[in-house]
Amino acid sequence: MLIRPHVLMAAVTTLSVCALLAPARLVSAQEPSAQGASAAQLIEKLGLHVAPQPVRERPGWRPPRIVLVNEQQHDLLPVLQQVAPRAKLIDISAATPREIAAADATIGVCSAQVLAQAKQLQWIQWPAAGVERCVQQPLMRERHLLLTNLQRTMGASMAEHVLGMMLLLSRHLDYFLKEQQQARWAQDNAPRLADLQGKTVLVVGLGGIGTEVARRAHAFGMRVIAIRASGHTGPDYVSYVGLPDELLKLAKDADFVVNCAPLTLETTGIFNREFFASMKPGAYFVSVGRGRSTVTADLIAALTSGKLAGAGLDVVDPEPLPSDSALWRLPNLIICAVAPAEPHHYPARVGRYAAGGGAAHRVAAREPAALCRRRTDAVGGEYRAGILRPRSSHPARNGLASGLPGCHRSFHKHGVQHSEFWRLSVWRAGRHRKIFVAER
Repeated sequence: MLIRPHVLMAAVTTLSVCALLAPARLVSAQEPSAQGASAAQLIEKLGLHVAPQPVRERPGWRPPRIVLVNEQQHDLLPVLQQVAPRAKLIDISAATPREIAAADATIGVCSAQVLAQAKQLQWIQWPAAGVERCVQQPLMRERHLLLTNLQRTMGASMAEHVLGMMLLLSRHLDYFLKEQQQARWAQDNAPRLADLQGKTVLVVGLGGIGTEVARRAHAFGMRVIAIRASGHTGPDYVSYVGLPDELLKLAKDADFVVNCAPLTLETTGIFNREFFASMKPGAYFVSVGRGRSTVTADLIAALTSGKLAGAGLDVVDPEPLPSDSALWRLPNLIICAVAPAEPHHYPARVGRYAAGGGAAHRVAAREPAALCRRRTDAVGGEYRAGILRPRSSHPARNGLASGLPGCHRSFHKHGVQHSEFWRLSVWRAGRHRKIFVAER
């Protein structure tokens, strides 16, 4: 799910470009500027941590001369050019082969063709939280490119979107809008309204977006429970954090289920007939994770049978959704093709990267070299509690062995024991650090 290019994109990219484009200077407390102040305010607002080692010390880094920008971010070119005056920002649709070959960075561009041509490429800013489209490219693994996304920065916006759908569904606002269009007073025949306060919401995927959903749901007086693959730890406002094998058990108690999970082998198709059958009758399902996590036919069956009271989808399978899909005609379903957000973080991110300064940890920097088809969830190279831990401190558990230059997992599938060995490296703003992946 991509974000529309306005304020959120602008500020995030500025934060990184500021770090990229001013080779002789760092935006720091000793050198106050409007750009530096903006970046500092953004870091403080989002609770980000600046890495002690600047990206200019990353092997192969140089002040970017050419930055390729996706067509969807074309409107951001003027503001990005202001924070990166020494770089040439080019819409990818207008870039020549020579310009692509010389590109140092891209914003929203990660195709196999561009990766093959852009031999000088060092950094990719992806305009969404999910990066599977990018990390699946073989050259990403081979060249150890720095990849950042919007997992943390878009968390608040997406969480508001989720709560908006929950309120629309539970308060039947769509019904009242239709009645208003007919100039009809609907007091007598209005559907029964439900309060969020006192209800239970299950957040599946307690990452950057899921955590913000949980925070806001708790503020509404809801009981929050969650699923995460890394362990039972979570913020204080989450009553219980379960593991993936507890999904069906926890779904039985939930009035709302919110899918914030990434798309992995394990999460593909997890919201299926068995899952919907386990949900409380009259519950609601909201999905802002990935469309392929939900079996569309099974969701349609649950909605048409009355098992579910309603659903809100920001992602579907397939995308774009065909006009003849039954989903379009379900009266108890909300479909939002793309959740817009204000891209005010892009310029700040672009600016910091351009200056070679320290990267903000939670502007999810990822090293895809050994994803091994698993989600790494490395947030800016920082170890996030319960997800990524250093080799030296990660105990051997759940089939994960410690003390090795990688990660070993043994498991049974279809009665056969399998072994996997993964090695993951994460760029911590230019510092190469080997870590284990505790989240599957």
